Amino acid sequence: MAFWVMVLCAVLACILGGLYLVGAFRQRRAKEPPLDKGLIPWLGHALHYRKDGVAFLQRMQKKHGDIFTVLLGGYYFTFVMDPLSYGAIVKEARSKLDFNAYATQLVAQVFGFQPEMSTHKIIENASVKHLKGNGLVVMTQAMMDSLHRVMGHSMSSAGGEKSWKQDGLFHFSYNMVFRAGYLALFGNTTSKGEKNKEDAERCDVTRSEDVFVEFRKYDKLFPGFASSTLSHGERKEAESLKRLFWKLMSVKDVYERSNISGWITDQQEQLAEAGMPEYMRDRFLFLLLWAAQGNTGPASFWLLAYLMKNPKAMDEVRKEVDRVVGESGQEVRAGGPVLNVTKEMLDKTPILDSAVQETLRLAAAPMLIRAVLVDLELKMNDGRKYLLRKGDRVALFPFVAAHMDPEIHPDPHVFKYDRFLSLDGRKKEFYKNGEKVKYFTMPWGAGTSMCPGRYFATNEVKLFAFLMLTYFDMQLVNVEEEIPPVIKNRYGFGVMQPTHDVQFRYRLRH
Repeated sequence: MAFWVMVLCAVLACILGGLYLVGAFRQRRAKEPPLDKGLIPWLGHALHYRKDGVAFLQRMQKKHGDIFTVLLGGYYFTFVMDPLSYGAIVKEARSKLDFNAYATQLVAQVFGFQPEMSTHKIIENASVKHLKGNGLVVMTQAMMDSLHRVMGHSMSSAGGEKSWKQDGLFHFSYNMVFRAGYLALFGNTTSKGEKNKEDAERCDVTRSEDVFVEFRKYDKLFPGFASSTLSHGERKEAESLKRLFWKLMSVKDVYERSNISGWITDQQEQLAEAGMPEYMRDRFLFLLLWAAQGNTGPASFWLLAYLMKNPKAMDEVRKEVDRVVGESGQEVRAGGPVLNVTKEMLDKTPILDSAVQETLRLAAAPMLIRAVLVDLELKMNDGRKYLLRKGDRVALFPFVAAHMDPEIHPDPHVFKYDRFLSLDGRKKEFYKNGEKVKYFTMPWGAGTSMCPGRYFATNEVKLFAFLMLTYFDMQLVNVEEEIPPVIKNRYGFGVMQPTHDVQFRYRLRH
């Protein structure tokens, strides 16, 4: 009898220990934010959050206010929903709130990449050198050339008689921007002689299409992969695709090409010098591909969709684009030279800039996460103070807290192409409770987690829109069709994607 009592006690001890580890006994301490663990041990509210993150956070905000802690898949997240309080988190020292800890875990899970101590600095230095300033001029030109290469078929097949062609707008936009960005960053097939050059260009077009097809398969699984909510079959497929991209994006394969961007080669050389093995650098290239091209195609879709649904916006942006082309001394005509849109030209488009910014306000929904490394006091903008517990995570979700706040952005669900356009040339200012809001939109993150490639990504979207508006007339096949809703399980992972495609048609203007 005593033996079975001992066994029962051991089992109970294991159960209680397990419940303790998954946070079942956690209680709110003095001065901590409201705590909401949900009903399911370990998972907490994870299923509700993954189903519709926006609706879940709005419910929690209504229930608990502008700061609360929830259990999501074994981790406690403290959400701060007041954009006026964001500065205290964004500016906090890395020794207290660290982005790298969360990012390291995510990239290891989703891309199989294990960064080293020097990796973040290497990425940062290469991005400053190649994705800003003079380096951005070079990258913008490379993207321009690649867009002409992949869009050439669409332009030529439209026919001299200016016949209409039809396609799904999301597929068309994502396909063109992804493939052009892929070639601009990772280079072209090496050619010898003019005849071989034509074969090489055809090879690039075919290869980039093949890579896009496989990338879309992975892209659809990405949110579930990142949140560990894939079914067994889906996870098996994701793992298979991940291994495929380690081969497709291998250092050996990439270095057989010409015109590889300096952004890629500099990082590879520095990682090799730091002692990172080649197989891990293969995985790093896969990570760079997703980081560089996972959001610009969807953003381009939303921009064109909103412009086509808003004729006045389309007219104003097109007039600005035509003006900039004229001022550049170029002429777009049938049989004439292709239009070369430079960074200098892109810097002269305030209306297009505002339309892009408004598109990202409506379509970009990233989550900014920091690991809490020490017990920390957080002071909210209104003076309230809360204690953050070591081992937890702090999360900002600006899509709900700022992008959709009607006080900051009146009629927040309406696309207003001129919302960010300042008539006097000064930066537009936004207010909440009579106070200026610094973080009124955050499509690229903020602080240490701000996207280092945001300027190049913006130029990718603008270049594609510039060419489409210059070369083509465009319209939705069903002009009464509404802008499609978003896939809700992608909240927190950058630019949203539509639940379904919309058909559009286009034809040459000249």
